[in-house]
Amino acid sequence: MTILLFAAVALVVLALLVLVHRWLWTRLVRDTTAPGSRTRRAGTALAFALPLLAVAALVAGRAGVPFWLQRTVAWPGFMWLAVLLYLSMAMLVAEPIRAVWLRRSTAATPPAADDAAGGAARTGAGAEPRLAAEPHDPARREGVGRGTAPQATLAAPAAPTAPAAPAEPAPAGQTPEPPSALSRRRFARTVAGAAGAAAVGTVGYGTYGVLRGPRVKRVQVPLAKLPRAGHGFRIAVVSDIHLGPILGRAHTARIVETINRTQPDLIAVVGDLVDGTVHDLGPAAEPLRHLRARHGSYFVTGNHEYFSGAAPWVEHVRELGLMPLENARRPLPYFDLAGVNDVAGESEGQGPDFEAALGDRDRARTAVLLAHQPIVIDEAVRHGVDLQLSGHTHGGQLWPGNYIAELANPTVAGLERYGDTQLYVSRGAGAWGPPVRVGAPSDITIVELVSYQA
Repeated sequence: MTILLFAAVALVVLALLVLVHRWLWTRLVRDTTAPGSRTRRAGTALAFALPLLAVAALVAGRAGVPFWLQRTVAWPGFMWLAVLLYLSMAMLVAEPIRAVWLRRSTAATPPAADDAAGGAARTGAGAEPRLAAEPHDPARREGVGRGTAPQATLAAPAAPTAPAAPAEPAPAGQTPEPPSALSRRRFARTVAGAAGAAAVGTVGYGTYGVLRGPRVKRVQVPLAKLPRAGHGFRIAVVSDIHLGPILGRAHTARIVETINRTQPDLIAVVGDLVDGTVHDLGPAAEPLRHLRARHGSYFVTGNHEYFSGAAPWVEHVRELGLMPLENARRPLPYFDLAGVNDVAGESEGQGPDFEAALGDRDRARTAVLLAHQPIVIDEAVRHGVDLQLSGHTHGGQLWPGNYIAELANPTVAGLERYGDTQLYVSRGAGAWGPPVRVGAPSDITIVELVSYQA
């Protein structure tokens, strides 16, 4: 059943990609270029190549292709997906404008105008001069009577009138197009240029935001049971780093440097560290070895770890100096820190086990839970957790993706309360797929615990 569902979703996505690219080809290539031109042929080739690159980027990792090939297709494929989103949105906004302009243009140009323009286009260099009718002249008629042969005078072509639009050269063997068609093409080019500039500008700015590294965000969380001595305890929360064929070692180094500058008391890496195997991405994760915090660094799995092989990664982060919390709890001086596996591990019999992590604890102590996905908040409430720290949502990553994320998650970003439990969701420090964020900037959050007793 799961395989059939996945196949059905894949077919729907593939059909949608085909339809969107067909529509964009019509608006951006067919409507803006002359038939048979080199520009149209190039645009048509791209209309086939770009979606193929996008599909290749999406499936390369799961298909187990060599990592160098994943990196080759990742940049153009994933970046095109981001441009495609905002280019489609811009063209949708332009559709009503296009419809109104075409209606007015058609109303302003009588149907006969194009025929006349077409006839004018056929008159000119290379056209044979026509015979002009001779005026009525009695003398000439008289001359005819005396045996003089009638003569036809050549009428000079009428002076050309200024065309409505300068004609574009037509390909060899084709009839020049009427000015109205040229006018429509210029309008289509203007719309396409504006939409393309908006899409590329948006994606460019969003890419810069990811590649420069996450910014530090600070949040205070009051906890009723936190002792006075724990007031001001700072946890650096980082999620969704997504090391892969695009984001690599330099990205990790920026994150480590940013975290260490804040001098946190504890570091929590709450899942989706990688999109690939230890063999391919072990060097990219190496800077994690330099994380520094007074009470150590901790790690819980995310759904992407199970796509990549969770067990090898758990062992590897342990070698890098992070403490994995696999349905486990660690008592700290001021609270209990617990962690559960991601729900994606259920398919491997390694899903979250709240009883193992929290079942026998002293509920008089504050409990802080690390769990990748916010959807486990109900279990956290049931087990008396005071604060759950999560990621997974990316804050939507690409607007308007936040509205879609809201359908599947209780909280998309920020701090919210559920009964006696507070849930904080980080937008994450990286990006999945396109290294682009729009309306959801990446962050590393310093969560400062506040005691009511202080």
